[in-house]
Amino acid sequence: MRFCPALLLLLSVSSSTMAYEQAFSPTPSGRTELKTLPAGTLLKATAEGNYFAESNRLFRPLFSYISTNDIKMTVPVEAQIDHAAMYFWVAPSELAKVRPGRDGVEVIQIPERRVAALGARGSYTPENFAKTRDTLLTWLALHPEVEATGPAYAVYWNGPFTLWWRKEYEVHVPVRAKS
Repeated sequence: MRFCPALLLLLSVSSSTMAYEQAFSPTPSGRTELKTLPAGTLLKATAEGNYFAESNRLFRPLFSYISTNDIKMTVPVEAQIDHAAMYFWVAPSELAKVRPGRDGVEVIQIPERRVAALGARGSYTPENFAKTRDTLLTWLALHPEVEATGPAYAVYWNGPFTLWWRKEYEVHVPVRAKS
């Protein structure tokens, strides 16, 4: 039985220390902030329905695309919940490897964006997303200087082998200053 705790510790440490380039800094768990996300190149996969029902189907073509083109994985992964979509950021150092989209992957350019963000920890589940989204929307209602310009979406920082209590995520709502 000594093997089990040691294995859990190894998985816990190794899955959280894998180094990926970050597109932007994460919002710490429990903190709400307004932040500006950089412009960038993203890879997009879409499916019918809800993200949580389709995440495996969305991940496969994106992972195949970056593997085939030898593009390093970047964090975070963005997820549009309704009208399911998953987005991988492409690091500036990897842009020369980007090829036209194929096999269900679209290459898109996004401008700089302003968002309200709430950081959290836990499993990437519909329940955790909804709870975090609702808390963020309540926070936004108390800040009349900004208004939402789009629906909430999820931002995931860790891979599937990270233990649930170590997973970090955030919910973003696109915003603009109220005139």
